[in-house]
Amino acid sequence: QVHLVESGGGSVQTGGSLRLSCAAVGTSGVSYGDSCMAWFRQAPGKEREGVAAIHVDNRNRLYDPVYDFSVKGRFTVSRDHAKNTLTLDMNNLKPEDTAMYYCAMVGPVSSCGPTWFAPGDYNTWGKGTQVTVSS
Repeated sequence: QVHLVESGGGSVQTGGSLRLSCAAVGTSGVSYGDSCMAWFRQAPGKEREGVAAIHVDNRNRLYDPVYDFSVKGRFTVSRDHAKNTLTLDMNNLKPEDTAMYYCAMVGPVSSCGPTWFAPGDYNTWGKGTQVTVSS
């Protein structure tokens, strides 16, 4: 069984940057398998929404990142090879980016698919990390 552990949240001012990390830890160490990895966020009183997703193959290679229109050009999903974690680099942060950010995973899959933004498509979730952007 794989557990997801997020880190890197915090408080910044408008225009600032943060990097979130997600480690997929299984019984045999860090393992992403052949999966779709995604970042979601949920602000108080709002539904959980997809932010970005990327396909990770069984050799930890990344394919076909996708982004919600509200973060495209500001957020980048990638991988920290040294730490073997999935990352979300968030630049030019805005107050409306304030939310709890969650890492999610589903696999084995050959791609993230057209409904990558749907929380119901994922079967493994982290506990979240808080991001607060002040004006």
